[in-house]
Amino acid sequence: MMNRMTLSAIAAILAAALAAEPVAAQTAPTGDRVDAAKKACKGDYQRLCSGVMPGGGRVLACLQKHSSELGPECAKALGK
Repeated sequence: MMNRMTLSAIAAILAAALAAEPVAAQTAPTGDRVDAAKKACKGDYQRLCSGVMPGGGRVLACLQKHSSELGPECAKALGK
């Protein structure tokens, strides 16, 4: 089970990644998009990147490094 600090760090990283999408693609409020991405990627984070210290974009970089291994929901949430 991930602690609050880890989840907060993932949310911040995912928010930065999602904010890079074109404005037209942002149909839902940012908070909802972050929550959806956090939920969609939780299992992939635990499976692929649980040893990565959050902060500085490291979790997002790890998920991107493993993009071919991401589940469809996480890949979609990250815009892959």
